[in-house]
Amino acid sequence: MTNNDILKRIRYTFDFSDEQMMAIFESADYKVTRSLVTDWLKNDDHADYKDIHDDQLATFLNGLINEKRGKRDGEQPKPEKILDNNTILKKLKIALTMRTEDIAEVFKLAGKPIGQHEITAFLRNSKQSQYRPFLDQYLRNFLNGLQLKYRGNR
Repeated sequence: MTNNDILKRIRYTFDFSDEQMMAIFESADYKVTRSLVTDWLKNDDHADYKDIHDDQLATFLNGLINEKRGKRDGEQPKPEKILDNNTILKKLKIALTMRTEDIAEVFKLAGKPIGQHEITAFLRNSKQSQYRPFLDQYLRNFLNGLQLKYRGNR
């Protein structure tokens, strides 16, 4: 999945307006314009389409954590330069205050149930032997499940 696809799905799932998207970036100390946000959300064959880079998506996810959980005191976390699917899962888990059981329920909603041991493998440090990469199809199913949870069967 591309970063733009992930951003579009999160926006749709939570029904964020352009102003809310800009405020989420702002809460992570990153100023964006409405035109840049809309360019990120355009189809990739559109003339004004722009790629959202890993550090920008990481900043958005940090801002989402701030919006949903409150901004922590002190210095804000630095966005990752390279963002992988496992990190995206971890950030969404934190932002939505999810436990392993909640993540399993989201996968079940998407019609792709997975076990809690598998989920904990996705959340581990990449240097641990039990670590498993969170592949695109898992991320796609997770985002579909979140959409069903927060928007229903529209």
